[in-house]
Amino acid sequence: MSNAKTLIKCRQLTLGYGSKDLVRDLDYDINAGDYLCIVGRNGSGKTTFLRGIAGLLKPKSGVIELCDGLSRNQIGYLPQMTIVQKDFPASVEEIVLSAFQGKHRLLPFYRKAHRDRAMECMALTRTESLAKSCFRELSGGQKQRVLLARALCAAERLLLLDEPVTGLDPESTETMYRIIEELHQKGMTVVMVTHDVDTALDDATRVLDFNKISTKEK
Repeated sequence: MSNAKTLIKCRQLTLGYGSKDLVRDLDYDINAGDYLCIVGRNGSGKTTFLRGIAGLLKPKSGVIELCDGLSRNQIGYLPQMTIVQKDFPASVEEIVLSAFQGKHRLLPFYRKAHRDRAMECMALTRTESLAKSCFRELSGGQKQRVLLARALCAAERLLLLDEPVTGLDPESTETMYRIIEELHQKGMTVVMVTHDVDTALDDATRVLDFNKISTKEK
């Protein structure tokens, strides 16, 4: 990966909440084409780091630099699913299309290009047949794939995933991992927080261990 273009450059990065620092003085680059898995114990700063990259948490010190023309609206983010999300009363298509509200700010209506992109993302995540279904009536695995499709609508160059298989059954977990790997093979740069170290070592091109703040690369 040494010849890959850098998309995210972190220098002397410190992130945290209040007086508590969870990420301290981190120097790290994320490169185009990476499948980076972030592992570590609870409270080690994994989600905090991901939120910093997503632009949802301001650094306490240091910098997160977007490189090679990357902009915030080219980054898709799939956070851990909440109870509110699980019971959202909308169709799958409406959930996926809502990604464009975040990208373009209070759209009065969705254009054909938005609907085409939403259907493309649903196809990539195996959810196109669910487009008219009510989101709250889906299985846990289906819901997570719909939310992945939503994140993918925003992810033109970088996809951030926070524990995307938490709470899923083995079959749904395998399907989700297969989809993520397919997205990576199609050229998407992926950064994923996970507790599944075995999968991280098998699938990822790079691993960032927040227990040690060390890296392993293929």
